[in-house]
Amino acid sequence: MKKIQKVLLGIFITFQVNAQWQKQASNTEVSFRAICAVSDKIVWIGGAKGTFLKTNDGGKSWETHQVLGAEKLDFRDVHAFDDKNAILMSAGEAEQGNAKFYRTEDGGKSWEIVYETTQKGVFFDGIDFWDKQNGIAFSDPIEGKFFIIKTKDGGKSWSPINAVNIPKNQENEAAFAASGTSLIIVGTKQAYICTGGGEFARIFRTENQGETWSVVKTDMPAGKTNGLFGLRFWDNQHGIAVGGDYQEVEKAIPNVLLTADGGKTWQNTTQTNPVGLKECIGIYKKKILIAVGPSGTCFSKDFGKSWIMIDKTPFHSISIAGNGIWAVGGKGSIGKLAIDIFKK
Repeated sequence: MKKIQKVLLGIFITFQVNAQWQKQASNTEVSFRAICAVSDKIVWIGGAKGTFLKTNDGGKSWETHQVLGAEKLDFRDVHAFDDKNAILMSAGEAEQGNAKFYRTEDGGKSWEIVYETTQKGVFFDGIDFWDKQNGIAFSDPIEGKFFIIKTKDGGKSWSPINAVNIPKNQENEAAFAASGTSLIIVGTKQAYICTGGGEFARIFRTENQGETWSVVKTDMPAGKTNGLFGLRFWDNQHGIAVGGDYQEVEKAIPNVLLTADGGKTWQNTTQTNPVGLKECIGIYKKKILIAVGPSGTCFSKDFGKSWIMIDKTPFHSISIAGNGIWAVGGKGSIGKLAIDIFKK
């Protein structure tokens, strides 16, 4: 969402070292909002100033680099397939040269621009893949509808989805490029997009890999600075959406929605602990939800019905693979969560 880009970049950050979150050595102070854990050992991160990081040994060591020619770009989402192949998505105004996707096949030694556009109004918010070949990405609305593109060759080429098959947006409705999870895929054909900025938060839904879309209104408060920020599903029917207000990150407003019918309907449930803006949600071992945001982190053992505070450490995004639970935030902050916390 272009209108909040500068504000989002400026939120927080002080990284607190504690027994729960184990601080990682990023060797940079740029802001991170993009993370993709491939396994316990392999994790990719994207950040501001064209920065990307990678570990192949579970965080014992990190590679920190800039993509050549991308030094002014802000990578807000990353999708990695393994230790060699990954795609970085930059967020920003396309007319200023900020809408680009980079792809590597050699572990980040070299990068190729596989998609770029200067079309006015394009501002990418998220990217995700159903499998190694089929993926999807989306931008803020163009002429009142989300701009959605697809790939069928692992991100080497992209083509737009016919706007006729996409519902109209509300006035000022868009998505928050805050955590890379305002768009997620589920199963082999489903995908979801959550929104804010409009009169009320909504969730867009497809069951055929993005060819056609429907949209449902939720009861989540929305406005210029608030709405839904992140999504996660633990099976084809059950999922969660989190959000809040990025200008009042500790404000106690409804910030969690649940669905039990594949996203056809959504219900408000208990607010997180701590309350306030949550930008991303992860799931560990298909049974423990972990929410992160500027107001702190927490987890749920009953799929969002109640929450247990971890601490007030602020993060933007979280990614989980195996026993590796990773989160990223501002000023180069990377944390790995100690799984012993769930035994308490």
